[in-house]
Amino acid sequence: MSIKDQVAGIKKSQIFLGALSQELKNEALAQISRELKKRSGEIVRANRKDTERSVQSGLPSPLLKRLKFDERKIVSVCEGIESLIKLPDPVGKTIHARELDKELELYQVTCPIGVIGMIFESRPDALVQIATLCLKSGNGVILKGGSEAAETNKVLTDIIHTASVDAGLPEGWISLAETREDVMEMLELEDSIDLLIPRGSNSFVKYIMKNTSIPVLGHADGICHLYVDRNADIPMAVDLTDDSKTQYVAVCNAVETLLVDSGIAGDFLPALKMRMDEKHVELRGCSRTKEIIDVKDAVEEDWSTEYLDYILSIKVVDSLDEAISHINTYGSGHTDGIVTSDKGKAFTFMDLVDSADVFWNASTRFADGFRFGLGAEVGISTNKIHARGPVGLEGLVIYKWRLMGNGQKVSDYSGENSRSFTHKELNKDYAKL
Repeated sequence: MSIKDQVAGIKKSQIFLGALSQELKNEALAQISRELKKRSGEIVRANRKDTERSVQSGLPSPLLKRLKFDERKIVSVCEGIESLIKLPDPVGKTIHARELDKELELYQVTCPIGVIGMIFESRPDALVQIATLCLKSGNGVILKGGSEAAETNKVLTDIIHTASVDAGLPEGWISLAETREDVMEMLELEDSIDLLIPRGSNSFVKYIMKNTSIPVLGHADGICHLYVDRNADIPMAVDLTDDSKTQYVAVCNAVETLLVDSGIAGDFLPALKMRMDEKHVELRGCSRTKEIIDVKDAVEEDWSTEYLDYILSIKVVDSLDEAISHINTYGSGHTDGIVTSDKGKAFTFMDLVDSADVFWNASTRFADGFRFGLGAEVGISTNKIHARGPVGLEGLVIYKWRLMGNGQKVSDYSGENSRSFTHKELNKDYAKL
């Protein structure tokens, strides 16, 4: 079946999916979780085939780490599903209710976006996250994973589709695209696909953004910063740098550049180097950093590089303003944090850094839909429209205006002796009318 036909089928199914009750959608999610656990052996075997083939083909180490989908990952994605079940239904929520006139009431109500196109590299867990989030938010989805995860993606899609249909969802609400040619066809389906979400490398995401007229939600880079202010607690700063860099290096919210105030650099940097040496992190520093600790030279390119590896660039700065300026110049608008005991500086940092996520005394690794309590995420968006930061359920719904009247005509409100609008805010919930 062609991608065009697959998407046409998804579009028909989505209409019914978007109107399903919260209870039915939650039961489908629970059934998916049960089947993932039941068929875990099958999933792991498929992933092992993908991994072995990818090792032989020379897939880069960061992508190999993202490809891995073992029993621990299965437990993790099932925990995400169970968390998602506990969240309220994002569909049918009243955003605003307003009386235009007596017996003429206007409601702004959340509804699904429609058909989501998900294109991603390496990450089988992303497939489960996006599929279950789409289910809960009433969206149909066409998935295209990288060829390196072909076997894993097939098994996961089959489990999700079979389990959800068995629970009562419309058949064909989810489908898997498999070839590079399929991607090109997806990019041209602006009349059928309502939103594209790419997850992968910088070049991959930029390619998607430049080659389609379909709205794209996501981010091209994850160049995250941590700024250690002169008023920082040094042990805390070392711990937060360590966690932000090494807890999992091959992800978009891992810190890539560390900015250190000159007032604390002499005491902080030696302590940091000891920890980073223990974790086998390669440090690259500016000339002022090299005066304090022995590191490799950092060049201009380092400030705009997403390493996704055990590499950290360090720059010594003289002020909060200089740190903010550096971040707004070289950052990707993803996640940036400050370590300081000065509340005023922390709030200035969070006000002036132009990023989706700004943190005070916390690891950049917290920039995650599951950790935010969003029921996992479809990705992190650096967009400034619709959704920003970790995008969970609320980022997968839009709204429609519902007007309820009793025979009113626009002509009644124009000309001589016209009626007047009351425009009175109502304390009503559309779902309970």
